[in-house]
This record gives sequence, C-alpha cells and structure tokens, in this order.
Amino acid sequence: MLELKNPKVAVPVVLFAGILWSFGPLVVRYMDSPHQVPWQYIFGRGLTIFIILNLYLYFEEGIKFWKNYLRIGKSGIIGGTGLGIAMISFIYSITNTTAAITLLCLAAMPFFTALLAFIFLKEQISLNVWISIIIATIGIIIMAFGNSGTNSLVGFIFGITSSVGFSIFSVTLRWRRETPKFTTVAFAGLFCFICAGTIILIKGQVFLSSSYNSTLFSLHGTLVCLGLILYSIGSKAIPAAELTLLSLTEVIGGIFWVWLPLFGINEIPDANTIIGGFFLFISLFYYSLIMRWNKRYIGLN
Repeated sequence: MLELKNPKVAVPVVLFAGILWSFGPLVVRYMDSPHQVPWQYIFGRGLTIFIILNLYLYFEEGIKFWKNYLRIGKSGIIGGTGLGIAMISFIYSITNTTAAITLLCLAAMPFFTALLAFIFLKEQISLNVWISIIIATIGIIIMAFGNSGTNSLVGFIFGITSSVGFSIFSVTLRWRRETPKFTTVAFAGLFCFICAGTIILIKGQVFLSSSYNSTLFSLHGTLVCLGLILYSIGSKAIPAAELTLLSLTEVIGGIFWVWLPLFGINEIPDANTIIGGFFLFISLFYYSLIMRWNKRYIGLN
C-alpha cells in the first residue's frame, strides 16, 4: 500500500480526504425526497462502498485479498456492525434535522471513543480529557435544547447514535489492531446492503429509487471510499492530534457547502447550533493540544 512518510505531503492528502467527505451532506440535500427512500439510499451506498473497497483491496493485494475476511474476527464484526449502524443513522439524522447538527454530532466522536475505550478497554482518561468531554457535553446539551421540535429532536438523536456507531468502530480498531481495517469497512457496507435489502423486501418496496437518486446514492458511497483511501495513505505520517484537527474539514466544509448560496441550499444554522458548535470546537481544540504531548501515529491500513 502506498504510504506517505513526509508530513508536508501527507497533510494536504488528509485535508483533501476531509473535503471529499464534506460534500456528503450536500449530495443528500440534492436528492429527491431522501426521507422517503432511506433504505434505497442505504442499499445503494452500502453496495457501492462494498464493491469499491473490494476492488481496491484486489488491486493492492491480488486475488487472495478475500482471505482478509477470514481474519476479520469478533472485533471486525462488532466494528463493522457499529460502522454500519452509524451509516444507517446518518441518513435518518440528516433528513430530520440540519446538516450542521448532524455533522457537529459526528464531531463529538473522539469523546465518545474515549468513554467507550475507558469502559471496555480500561484505557485511562486523564483530567484534561475529562475537561474536554465536559465542554463537549455542554455543547451537545445546548444543541439538544435548540432541537425541541419532534423531527428535529429525532434527527439529533440519530446524529448522536451515528457518532457512537463510528466510535464503536474506532474502539474495535484499538482492541485488536491486527484486524484488517478496510475489510471491516467493506463489511459495514455489506451490513448496510443486507439490512436495507431485507427491510425493502419486508415492506414490499422497490430496490432502486429514480436513476437521479440512485446516481447520488452511489456518488456519496464513492466519496466515502475515495476519502477513506486517501486518509489511510496519509494517516501514518501525521500524529493523532493533527488528525483530530484535520478531520474538522469534513464538519466545517459540510456546514459551509449547504449554507453557500452558490449551491442553492441556503441552510443557515440556528443560534443554539452555533453556540453549541462553538463549545464543541473549543473542546476539540483543547483535546488536540493535549494530544500534541503524545506523539501517537494512527494508520487506518
């Protein structure tokens, strides 16, 4: 696998990965009535992720890439399921509340990951990290109070669920580091594909939406995969603190694209979202400063 050793090259690569991911909410907003076809979206996106990642693994490792599935183990199944639940929750969140709420919920992932690692892996949480978690919690509570409407509150809850699902995936990577990561993500795509297909059959719905929507479903899956591949290429050359900050390009970009009048969405965050988001960004910045003292390197491959 291609691996960048020079941080000056790796940083722009990881930044570009975050920018690719940030277009996801914009793609969803361009869909025709996405709230009416959530399972078709999950079906199309899951299938796209599964196919692209397996093709990537084939070109990287050859025909024997399938043996990674034999090594996926309990951690890979749990992590892939958590990631699959996160992907499913994402569409229900973003179609019931603003893109800003959904993305800011996802920005809280480092803190959910720290808590889950504390509970299940017995990883210690320092006082400074607890301070970061408390600041982030205040921000989340402020955003929750701003989402008192029924649909908006549902979207907020699904956003938190999505963030926890991603955190479960992250914790399983720490639990068993030899688990093949890309194969786990491909398993998550397969999980979404099977779950969505089952629900569609039970409800007697069609598997595909309009050709326009189906194209956008696949486009979103492609953006996820391309970003993931670029992220993995650059991640080993960048300490965890920098990765935490660089990942904010997805959140900032996602909020910006749906607000920018050029794209015609004009989705402006409300006051509670802005204030709560400010607390979240402060907590992430503080968390990143703490992590600078610990030069850990993260690799997704």
